[in-house]
Amino acid sequence: MKSKTLQIFLHGIACIIFLVLPIFLAPDFPESLNISRSIPTERNLIAYLLLIGFFYANFFLFIPKYYFTRKYFLFAVILIACFTIISFLPSLIFPHHNPPPLPNRVPREFSNSQPPPPPNGETAPRFSNPQTQPQQQRPQDFTGALIQYLFIFLAVVFFSLILRISNRWRQAEKEKLNAELSYLKAQINPHFLFNTLNNIYSLALEKSDKTALVVVKLSGMMRYVLSDADKDFVPLEKEISYINSYIELQQVRFEDTIKLFFNVKGETVSKKIAPLVLIPFIENAFKHGVNAEEDSDIKIQIDINNNSLHLQVINNKVTTNQSEESKSGVGILNTKNRLQLLYPAKHILAITDNEKIFSVSLILHL
Repeated sequence: MKSKTLQIFLHGIACIIFLVLPIFLAPDFPESLNISRSIPTERNLIAYLLLIGFFYANFFLFIPKYYFTRKYFLFAVILIACFTIISFLPSLIFPHHNPPPLPNRVPREFSNSQPPPPPNGETAPRFSNPQTQPQQQRPQDFTGALIQYLFIFLAVVFFSLILRISNRWRQAEKEKLNAELSYLKAQINPHFLFNTLNNIYSLALEKSDKTALVVVKLSGMMRYVLSDADKDFVPLEKEISYINSYIELQQVRFEDTIKLFFNVKGETVSKKIAPLVLIPFIENAFKHGVNAEEDSDIKIQIDINNNSLHLQVINNKVTTNQSEESKSGVGILNTKNRLQLLYPAKHILAITDNEKIFSVSLILHL
């Protein structure tokens, strides 16, 4: 809303500046400041008002309807018609007229006496002041105004074209980004659901009393996924709560078979983050770092400082039985792509992968 208001304000300022130009750039400045006494300035103001109207008509109507649909002939005809109206309508509203003729003046030496008679009966010449003769509208004046209008008209055409094409390109990029993010989220969400259902399945086989608790936790988490995951950004406290519920589900499943350290430090209020951008790194730690027959050690630390979030996830590698899809690291790869799309130049991701340790360090500028 603020962006749209600012855009309207900037357009208004630009229109005012554009309309002031014919007043301050008029040849008869500062007389042109009195618009009602300067017919050329009045004509120019009408022409500039028509140019503003043409700019918005071209931007919102002519270019999308005719230029983008490749109806170039109709587009050219419309431009010619608009230029004709802009060039001639001001002159029709404020027509050119000549000042009334002034009486002839005689030289001062004959003003108080009768002129001498002409020799040999010739007709006496009339004395006149050439500066007081009726001023005819010179053709070159109208031609100069026409060239000026043509130059400004072409500038308006090209400017509106560039803006419209730029907006269309940005819209296409935004739609492409949204499509990519939707695709990535569609991969992440079923992956999480698959893992969690496996947890519930294991508890159900054991006929554990914790099954109902896990179902309630899962219900809350899926509500978050369905209601908030389609947004660009969500409150940070919701994302932290989602991670906390996930870890609690894992603790219910593995109980004391793993050494787990999880800590959140810092203030989460009034901060936002892209949904489900942290959980894949935590899921990966449980996927590759848990085995009941081996020492499993997972450390998850989230530090929030001002507008910066630092996530550290460290797990030791253990032997696991996983499908090729699980081993391919699709979740990590998708998250890297999301970070590039949502936090360009606003994140630092460092991944260490050796024979014993897998660690992730992610710094986000919220």
